[in-house]
Amino acid sequence: MNYEEDKPISYCGIFGIYGYEGASAQVYYGLHALQHRGQEASGIVTRSFNGDNKPHFNIVKGEGLVSEVFEDLSILSDVLIGNSAIGHNRYSTTGTAKSRKNIQPFMVNYRMGNLAIGHNGNLTNAKELREELVNEGAIFQTTSDTEVILHLIARSKLDNQIDQIIEALRRIEGAYCLVILTDDKLIAARDPLGFRPLSVGKLNDAFVVASETCAFDIQHAEFLREVEPGELIVIDDEVIRTGNIKSFKINGNPEPKKFCVFEYIYFSRPDSFIFGHNVDKMRRRLGKVLAKNHPVVDADGESVFVISVPDSSNTTALGYARELEKMGIDSRLEIGLIRSHYIGRTFIKPGQSNREMGVRIKFNIVKGVLEGRTIVLVDDSIVRGTTSKQLVHLLREAKPKAIHLRISSPPIMHPCFYGMDFPSSEELIAYQKKGNIEEIKKYLEVDSLEYLTIDEMLEAVSEAGKDNFCTACFSGNYPTKINTNFKKEMYEV
Repeated sequence: MNYEEDKPISYCGIFGIYGYEGASAQVYYGLHALQHRGQEASGIVTRSFNGDNKPHFNIVKGEGLVSEVFEDLSILSDVLIGNSAIGHNRYSTTGTAKSRKNIQPFMVNYRMGNLAIGHNGNLTNAKELREELVNEGAIFQTTSDTEVILHLIARSKLDNQIDQIIEALRRIEGAYCLVILTDDKLIAARDPLGFRPLSVGKLNDAFVVASETCAFDIQHAEFLREVEPGELIVIDDEVIRTGNIKSFKINGNPEPKKFCVFEYIYFSRPDSFIFGHNVDKMRRRLGKVLAKNHPVVDADGESVFVISVPDSSNTTALGYARELEKMGIDSRLEIGLIRSHYIGRTFIKPGQSNREMGVRIKFNIVKGVLEGRTIVLVDDSIVRGTTSKQLVHLLREAKPKAIHLRISSPPIMHPCFYGMDFPSSEELIAYQKKGNIEEIKKYLEVDSLEYLTIDEMLEAVSEAGKDNFCTACFSGNYPTKINTNFKKEMYEV
């Protein structure tokens, strides 16, 4: 198990563009910027026109990173032609992880024409809907919950395509952000609670949609705004001419927002703008609140050395160290761990006889920095705890005076059903230890361990609204009804 496999995993990244010649190249760059949101598979669908000026869809997708699936860049200009496209980076949620059939975008042709879809999230009522559709004669080609949305759209008896899609979305529950490409429009939608981020921007006269704004920056696109929770937007030729995005409400009554707080803690890139704020700023605030409530002082009055677990905790560690300084605690932000960025997806993993090799491949210690020092190791979360323990063992080789572990989230006690991959509760170290932090500390073999409490975490992100966040994985209070059978099946897939 390597370090990333013992972290929360976000499910997918989506990108769409309408009205830009050579659209596939822009999707390629956008997916590259969103690679952190899914590294299992990638795909692009474009819309072009044949000799009779009829719309035609082109698709290329496969397993691996964006650079691996589209290693031959001539695919973008020779196969994926057209001025509109959508793309998807995948990490499996529901659906068999290694099945090529589950790689998105999905593409169909039905009575209203061509339709392709990319989905980020997880539907909590997919099983019930799937059974209903199968009983009505639907034939499924994949095990993905995304295909349920396709069937609901295709089987609608309404005559307007937007109405068909809204009707389908009103039947699904859980977390979703969607990009949909049709013969004459690009559609984006976000679930009414707004679990996952989704933004819209502009590239010259074209419009772009992406999971995170960092995907706009790579191609100098202008960020316009976030897609609102419960909003469906439409981009078509009329929108290109007028510049006015068409907006529809999925549900009539607005629902309370429930953003995934882990987007700020870990998932999103620090250079992205989500939920109304910059991720970098929120991570610094998490570090600041962590230091105020859980400081570390060297027993002999010497400097405390604050180090991060790169790269996700870099900004949080910066906030932690600066707040210690403001509090009058002698501290220094140091680089104590060096991370390798050159480990390929197909790197041969060692056998069970040397489980720590996964951490050693990823990280190396700077012994001259750590030796004889009181170390504060700042990390964003602990899931199983196995690799955190291996990382502590690695740091001990530098012979520090003490290792204090500070976590910028509360203990993870419960599974997530809204687009974040945790193991079952029984595998979570906090659940195993019944939330006893002292027992977790002993297991990890650190000198002290402290987490943010739920209230402290919400204080840190309060600029986006304390009540606007889902805390289910910490508290067990789920904002939607969760079927107990769904809980079981999530971890049997």
